[in-house]
Parts: sequence; structure tokens; C-alpha cells
Amino acid sequence: MSFELVAPSSDEMAARIARTLERTPWLVAEVDGVVRGYAYAGRHRERPAYDWTAETTVYVDEAFLGRGLGRALMSALLDRLRRQGFHLAVAGITLPNPGSVGLHAALGFRRVGEFEAIGWKNGGWHGVDWYALELGPRSEAPSPIVPVGELRDDP
Repeated sequence: MSFELVAPSSDEMAARIARTLERTPWLVAEVDGVVRGYAYAGRHRERPAYDWTAETTVYVDEAFLGRGLGRALMSALLDRLRRQGFHLAVAGITLPNPGSVGLHAALGFRRVGEFEAIGWKNGGWHGVDWYALELGPRSEAPSPIVPVGELRDDP
């Protein structure tokens, strides 16, 4: 579940995608020419100390759940984040969502905590579980992140 209260317009979505692509990936899965899923990463926080942490999001059309689109999108996203030099990927999962929890666990994410009742939507409070995945070994001095548009050999 998204915490959007009103669906964003196509112009707003285009602007969000453009802002995201300045630094991090936004991937789309199409089936028969129709978007059926997407995954993207963005900044976890604005302060420079967080530059090596990416917050991930994945969405799959309800009619296509359980067909591997989410796993394919997230696997491709995590590959790009590794190649960019990110150290940590984090994901917030609105509860309950056993499918997303299972997907993230299968990809190696581990649960690190919960914000209980953090958002109000559809007449109730919802908590968010947080998951994290270290994308590579910890280094003493990480290199700057490579913007997604500068990745070499990226299809």
C-alpha cells in the first residue's frame, strides 16, 4: 500500500521519475505494451552521510502478483545500485503485506524494525516494517556514488 492519499497525475509521476533518474534507477516492467510493475530507488535521507544508502520501492499490478515481476525488477534494481557503489538498500513495507515481506526476505533483506501506526489511510492506522540489505562489503572510505546515467554497459 502506498501512503498516497490521492493518485498522482501523469505529469507529477513524470516529474518524480525525472528527479529519480538524475541519480538512481527507475525500472519498468511491461507486458504486452502495458506497464505492469516498476521499481526504483531514491535517497534515504538528504544529509551527505546517507549518500551510500538507497531507499527502494517496488510495485506490481495486482493481476500480475506471483509471476516473478517483482523479483525481476528488484534484482535488476539491486544490481544497478551495487554497480553505482551504494552500500545499503532499505525498504519500508506497509503492513500487512506478506507478499512483499516474502520477496524482500528472498532477496536477502533482513527486518530491522517497525514504525507502528505511522500512517493513517483508508480509515485506519498502518505500521511500516523496515528491511535492509548490505549490497557489498563495508569499506573504510567509500567512493562517490556513480549517477545511474553514467553506468557503463547498462542496457
